[in-house]
Amino acid sequence: MQDPDVTAYADTLREEGVAIIAGSVTDLAGVTRAKYVPTSRLGAFTRSGMGVSPSWSVFCVDSGIAFTPTIGVAGDLRIRIDPEEVRVVEDGVGWAPGTLTDQHGRPAPLCTRTRLVMAERAAAEQGLQVQMGAELECTMLATDAGPATTEPWSPYGIRTSLDRSGFLVDLAVSAQRAGLSVEQLHTEYGHDQLEMSLAPDTPVAAVDAVILARIVLSRVASRHGLRISFSPVPFDGAAGNGAHLHLSLSDAQGPLLSGGTGLHGLRGAGGHAIAGVIDTLPDLIGVYAGSVVSPLRLKPGNWAGATACWGLENREAAVRFVAATPGNPHGANIECKLIDPSANPYLAAAAFLGSALRGIDRALELPEEIPENPAQSDFSTRPLPLAQREALDAMETSQVAAELLSTDIVDALLAVRRYEQKTYGDQPPEQICDAVRLAWTC
Repeated sequence: MQDPDVTAYADTLREEGVAIIAGSVTDLAGVTRAKYVPTSRLGAFTRSGMGVSPSWSVFCVDSGIAFTPTIGVAGDLRIRIDPEEVRVVEDGVGWAPGTLTDQHGRPAPLCTRTRLVMAERAAAEQGLQVQMGAELECTMLATDAGPATTEPWSPYGIRTSLDRSGFLVDLAVSAQRAGLSVEQLHTEYGHDQLEMSLAPDTPVAAVDAVILARIVLSRVASRHGLRISFSPVPFDGAAGNGAHLHLSLSDAQGPLLSGGTGLHGLRGAGGHAIAGVIDTLPDLIGVYAGSVVSPLRLKPGNWAGATACWGLENREAAVRFVAATPGNPHGANIECKLIDPSANPYLAAAAFLGSALRGIDRALELPEEIPENPAQSDFSTRPLPLAQREALDAMETSQVAAELLSTDIVDALLAVRRYEQKTYGDQPPEQICDAVRLAWTC
């Protein structure tokens, strides 16, 4: 029997011209994959879901499969969606974030969205309200995946943005239609680079918006003779793309990152949260920036946060502190600058939030602030395993990673990333960039 509420949603979507609906999951390689149904089957997508092989979770950037001792050719999982979350992403096409479940509707062990749901729930159980915001950096490409333009680039320039005004206008209109709260659009520092900033929301909703924004960016670009790359480094030697996440925490007394007597207004728990994030960075690089191309971005001088430290508005620190000022309407927050677009954003958010909660639970001491470029600082900082093999080795032996993400997820993520390392790790950087330039395009 059809659920009357689902029928009403389907009728509304049909009135908006939606003929097919996608439900997507993002795998451990950071690639978003989907199944579609006619709008008339929205109820089936909601109740029983659409079947997928368990191997979906260990698909790799080049369509290889990193089979593990527990993931093979047998078995079946389901993608289920919530009809209330369907958004129009293109004429005739709706989309909703999917949850990966077993045949009985229970979350699958490798469902990364469920892992973030659990982290959000853990924060609530501690009496904390959480807000996250995302920045999406990407590179505009020509249809052949080469550079979109060849003329000199002016970072943040009015010329470079107005030259793409038709694309940007279409992007703003399409984002609004899809229900995205876009706070800012601009051409970035890198050649043909673009950034979109999204409004803060609860963690799961914020990351769902990241996936939706990637889809909208990619589809609008295609209408304007462009492609979009979310590779951490699309071209060897060029500017890299980040996928920064911002985090703020509040309790019954108010924000943890402002209103206190500590440095920059920090309350004690806010300092512990920052300490927790910094403390776990070596264990979680493989989550935040673990792809074969990630190390090409994670270098001092790239504003990629390649140093395990924090500082007020310090864009070279792994954790940038944004204070509560009249120029910051959303209040104080911390930004994790290490994260790049090859990361599964649900896992990255779960690791980021989980690390902050761990710091609060353990009352970890806030390290000394690094107020300047860490490369020119006299302060000592903890080294980070920036090479892919080192990052994966650190994650493999990490109790923290297993605690925050589960051993099932860590083992599968290691399998996917070690496949990349084995397949591409010995290639020159230029070939690596070419091989994965479109891997994370939606």
